[in-house]
Amino acid sequence: MERPEVVLENSDAVYDFYRDHQQNLLKARAAYWLLGRRYHPRVTYAAGARDRLREFVSQRRPLLIAVNHLSQLDPYTVAAAAWRSVLRPVIGHTRVLAKDELFTETKLRERIDMMGGIPVFRGKDHGLRAVNAAGQRMIDICAERMARGDGVAVFPEGTCNDVDPSQVQTVGTGIGHIAFRARKLGAEPVLVSLGLSYGPRLDPRVEPTKEEARSASFYFGMPVAELPTKPAEITRVVREELQNALDGAVKAY
Repeated sequence: MERPEVVLENSDAVYDFYRDHQQNLLKARAAYWLLGRRYHPRVTYAAGARDRLREFVSQRRPLLIAVNHLSQLDPYTVAAAAWRSVLRPVIGHTRVLAKDELFTETKLRERIDMMGGIPVFRGKDHGLRAVNAAGQRMIDICAERMARGDGVAVFPEGTCNDVDPSQVQTVGTGIGHIAFRARKLGAEPVLVSLGLSYGPRLDPRVEPTKEEARSASFYFGMPVAELPTKPAEITRVVREELQNALDGAVKAY
């Protein structure tokens, strides 16, 4: 299928395309490997989390990966952490939600698509009413992908945290609805909270330096295999678990 233009007015065609889009696995793994060499994040785990996560990966349980959002560099450092962690086997089988503006420039879109991207039309960019239908389709597509075994990675804060990098900001309910709808389709998603810290920066509105990005700290919380049954309750668990993971990343920096 030909790649549709990623604009809100074309959202039906966009999500029809990303329902089945599959990147070249060899190229995807090569890109993650390259980012793993370019950045050297420190990856640590809660007690028992590494073995538990390996178990879920071997069982092919779909992973719902939540990461706090600090910088425009996050997709690259997260990819590096994935390569250098127990997530390596799911590279190429994980969809990554990314804001729609990243899909407008051809070369950048090729990279985002190759990394497994699915566009998100955000209310802050287009207005909440305007994006409602597209947002529902996006959630449905993510749930369908999880029901087929793919993981989904989300920055559930929805935008970079320029307030306090040690505290998770408001978490949108979309991640709760993704898990809820995936379960309705027969999937058993596992919540994986991944805390990210670039160290004690003086001004969170300033992007991390190259050295701070290269030495980012990542911390895996204990995976949650049994999620609540309601989207709002799932969202609450996501925020609590993500804050715990962020605390671990800050402490390990």
